[in-house]
Amino acid sequence: MQEFFDYFKNIPSLHRSIILVGGLAFFWLIEGAVPLFKFNYKKWRHALPNIFFTLTTVVINFVLAFLLLKSADWVTTNNFGIINWLPEMSLGLYIFLGVLFLDFFGAYLAHLVEHKIGVLWMVHLVHHTDHNVDTTTANRHHPIESVIRFTFTLFGVIIVGAPIGVVMLYQSLSLVLSQFNHANIKLPKRLDKTLSYILVSPDMHKVHHHYRLPYTDSNYGNIFSIWDRFLGTYLEFDREKLVYGVDVFPDEQKNGHIGELLKQPFQPYEKPTISPEEQYFK
Repeated sequence: MQEFFDYFKNIPSLHRSIILVGGLAFFWLIEGAVPLFKFNYKKWRHALPNIFFTLTTVVINFVLAFLLLKSADWVTTNNFGIINWLPEMSLGLYIFLGVLFLDFFGAYLAHLVEHKIGVLWMVHLVHHTDHNVDTTTANRHHPIESVIRFTFTLFGVIIVGAPIGVVMLYQSLSLVLSQFNHANIKLPKRLDKTLSYILVSPDMHKVHHHYRLPYTDSNYGNIFSIWDRFLGTYLEFDREKLVYGVDVFPDEQKNGHIGELLKQPFQPYEKPTISPEEQYFK
């Protein structure tokens, strides 16, 4: 376990790049073999804006990475944070709790707040206006959102007290799980359901990308499903009936254009709608 921890503590940038590119390539191939939906699109053309936003996210995280390192070093030196205040435990449990709590602050909480605050929703909208959700959608985030997400992760590192090895492991898992649960793949329903008791499975997360409330405001998790299940934001929906996008931004052509997507956060705020028959879910 110590060697595992030390690897992520000193993980080379090349290896992190391999995780990013390798994950995309792997799930891209799986999508071709067992797709959930047979989209009527040119896969590479659809991927271009998503890859563009993936690259902007990489650049922003690279530029700001020193803040994560400094914060992780500070909490370690000062024995600060939740996992450092708990009774002495095994290294394995220490790592697990670190990743679990970072998933709450860096993914679940950040995601929830983006949906509840109008101006942040308009920034997050770029991620939701993909009409053909697949593995490339995972990192389709406006540059402003990349900064917001980084800020929540940084806050999480300090509150959790995560050392840099735990932070790097969390970010690696978060990347791969996001690529997995966005992937346009059709797992056996029983397998997907079983996975969803622990991890955010593809069917579970796809509910979040349905174009109508209340489903858009559900299933915020990224790695662990525990947060949605315990905090009352878990919903299920028939995957065969999913429609991706956002009902108040229906223009698929604009929603696939990089220039239009960069401008989306600066449009007048439009609240997604909810039908009377769906109201009882709220």
